[in-house]
Amino acid sequence: MTRFAPPRWTLIAMLAALTLIAAVASLLFGAVDLSVARLIAAATGGDDEVATIILFDLRLPRTLLALVVGAMLGLAGAGLQGYLRNPLAEPSVLGTSNAAALGAVGAIYFGIAELHPAMLPVLAIGGALLSLALLFALSGRSESPLTLILAGIAVGTLAVAGTSLALNMSPNPFAAMEIMTWLLGSLENRSFQHFWIALPCIVIGSALLLWNARALDALTLGEDAAQAMGVNLRATRLRLLIGTAIGVGGAVAVSGSIGFIGLIVPHLIRPLTDRSPSAILLPSAIGGAALLTLADLGVRIIPTTNELKLGVVTAFLGVPVFLIHLMREKRLW
Repeated sequence: MTRFAPPRWTLIAMLAALTLIAAVASLLFGAVDLSVARLIAAATGGDDEVATIILFDLRLPRTLLALVVGAMLGLAGAGLQGYLRNPLAEPSVLGTSNAAALGAVGAIYFGIAELHPAMLPVLAIGGALLSLALLFALSGRSESPLTLILAGIAVGTLAVAGTSLALNMSPNPFAAMEIMTWLLGSLENRSFQHFWIALPCIVIGSALLLWNARALDALTLGEDAAQAMGVNLRATRLRLLIGTAIGVGGAVAVSGSIGFIGLIVPHLIRPLTDRSPSAILLPSAIGGAALLTLADLGVRIIPTTNELKLGVVTAFLGVPVFLIHLMREKRLW
């Protein structure tokens, strides 16, 4: 039976509408709900100081960050799944997320983050770029996706080991608690400063990944066929890895470790397209923005003693995707 797939721009418009609804809901709801009238009054310079503070100091930066971080993670996941031809690929497969987390943990552990608010993001991005250098050193000139995956596993494992060592050697329980809180992922207490730090990295990373759209389509026929069609495999891999490192590094730098968005979103989007990698990239970015914004809204409105961490919620969302994929594989056996 043929599945119905809406036209590409219809799908993009639907996802954009969902993202807009999620963003507006994120501005309206939280510990203190705002009515639409109060929100509009605060946005247009009204004299409601409480609503103005809630909107501009708390919710708007958090919503904007959820949108751009979610878009970057969704796009990176779609790009990596297309390049590696692996439906379970996501940024952590190449060790990028783990290395960025290690850089941020190092900033906390050594007290560098206290020198300036920008130091933690800078070291997180530096960790992602360092992982890129190690990835190239380990994979060498090989164009094989399997070699890249194995090298990424090695880099990611090394980064996780470094993070565990920092936790184990933490000089005091407060430092360990701060590291653990950051590793769980959250957009709580973020400001416009965090947004402007992450945005340039995410824009550059997204542009490099979208540049690969046609090359990813060609790679579905295999490396030899792609080269015969004029695809430069080395340049494609370079753009993919640099885009992922810079974009995901900038995202992780301000949000902490948030997993599974890059895995979940392409799986949700793929059945609604013709399944070609290029058709999945932009919808996955928009879908990632919507999903992370809704997840962040969920952690605020779910009644708990302590606010849930965003990385915990997205991890729970990722489990059903693994189970569905497992059940599909079992049907093929």
